[in-house]
Amino acid sequence: MKKIVILLSLVVICFGCESSGEFGGEPALTFSESDSGGGNGNTQAGQITAGEWNDLKNWDFWTDLVNSKNSISQQDLWRFNTSKRIAIKVLDVNNTPLNNAKVALYKGDELISQTRTDNFGETNFFVGFFNDNTTGINLTQYAIMVNGIKMDKSILMFGEGVNVYNLNQNIDVENKIEIAFMVDATGSMGDELEFLKNDLTDVINKVQTNNQNTSILTATVFYRDHGDQYVTRRSDFSASIETTSKFIKAQYASGGGDYEEAVDEALKETITELQWSDNAKTRIAFLLLDAPPHGTQEIYESLKTSLNLAAQKGVKLIPITASGIDKSTEFLMRNFAIATNGTYVFITNDSGIGNDHLEPTVGAYEVEFLNSLLVRLIDKYAK
Repeated sequence: MKKIVILLSLVVICFGCESSGEFGGEPALTFSESDSGGGNGNTQAGQITAGEWNDLKNWDFWTDLVNSKNSISQQDLWRFNTSKRIAIKVLDVNNTPLNNAKVALYKGDELISQTRTDNFGETNFFVGFFNDNTTGINLTQYAIMVNGIKMDKSILMFGEGVNVYNLNQNIDVENKIEIAFMVDATGSMGDELEFLKNDLTDVINKVQTNNQNTSILTATVFYRDHGDQYVTRRSDFSASIETTSKFIKAQYASGGGDYEEAVDEALKETITELQWSDNAKTRIAFLLLDAPPHGTQEIYESLKTSLNLAAQKGVKLIPITASGIDKSTEFLMRNFAIATNGTYVFITNDSGIGNDHLEPTVGAYEVEFLNSLLVRLIDKYAK
């Protein structure tokens, strides 16, 4: 299914609707503990529909979007700045992509940022990502180091090209895939959570089938909000599909109340408490939610720390937005993906499941079944 979403000309309409609270309230359908925990009914996997949009691969579109008059307030709300992108590609002497190369950006002797290449040998830096004023940046003051080796080439901004580095060394990469699922389990997720739980367990099984000679570890962090029955509930990395699946199936939607939830707590726990391997070939953290974090300065600082650490560990964040998000949450999640070399996934109305889903401000995308889409992304980054 192909779906053209031409929205730049409709941004005014989108943002105008948002201010009325159309997407800001709790969905009408909620589940209690008794009717939401069993996973009964016609909630089998493969029914929810979704799309994917990769801003890193559509950079001109993203740049035009964030610079448009009606988008600036959404981007500025969380104070992220993607204007100074430095794209990196690391290859060996035979021009084969090097996975898991440690790449660092320095300004003089000061370490600014760290990240790792993926299986395509690619990664990115964003100078001043958390600073809205980047006009005075002088790239001659900066240096790139790859696996501790200083690169002598002048640094290029993305508009000038990709910084390609060839390394005469091998990198130890284990044939291991690590996948974490962060899931909003507040009451507003009740319209979709039972379907999503079955999709997640189906994804785990299919990835195992597609990668039988690979070690696959999965973990989950369900979260609600402060004052609820729990803030986070975690199942650590395990090679047992049954262990992860049982944990997912036991969860249900409840709590919440206000719009914002403890996204920052879930992200912090996922990145800092889960035991991500140093040499796994693939590390992905999916974040499934229908509401943003609370907008305090303390939480903003927590998000900054978690995003920096995710990039440093080479963990791709792939948000999956459900019914109920507003436009500022869409922009926030897309920034999460950009900062960690991930991609953005959004559930659509095509399946008829759940409440109304916000139409994303993106270009042309393909509507897929969510479980197949997630399997495709995992397989893509595990080649």
